[in-house]
Amino acid sequence: MQIIKDKQIVDDSWHYVADEAELENGNITISLARWKKDRAQLLKANGKVGVRIGPADSVDELAADLKDLALIELDFPAFADGRIFSHAWLLRARYHYQGEIRATGKLMADQVYYLSRVGVNAFNLEKSEDLPAALSTLNDFSVNYQKSIC
Repeated sequence: MQIIKDKQIVDDSWHYVADEAELENGNITISLARWKKDRAQLLKANGKVGVRIGPADSVDELAADLKDLALIELDFPAFADGRIFSHAWLLRARYHYQGEIRATGKLMADQVYYLSRVGVNAFNLEKSEDLPAALSTLNDFSVNYQKSIC
């Protein structure tokens, strides 16, 4: 599977492990609830660990652990839920998270540029055929009316 990362289409080396599934080796993402439950075991994992945040999750709960996480996945359960934009902004502006922030789930190519403005640097769209169009949106505007994270 491919994603957009740092304004390029690249192969994805991460996979999501559901809460009820057995932990695996390699680069994995897990839910915030699973991170809180299995944190000690995950810190010893063979591979990098990331956490998937949903709109109803609190980024504040993860703040102390950001140094241990290589990826924060922001999950869009519906394209109309804008709380994910706030999560990205908080991660970059308040908590100064420097790792990868990836939008995943039901996001649209039209949202990619605006997500990049609040600190998202990777995008996992549901349909890989939408990647070139989404990538092109990162160059839609050359001037912005207000400051942002990026």
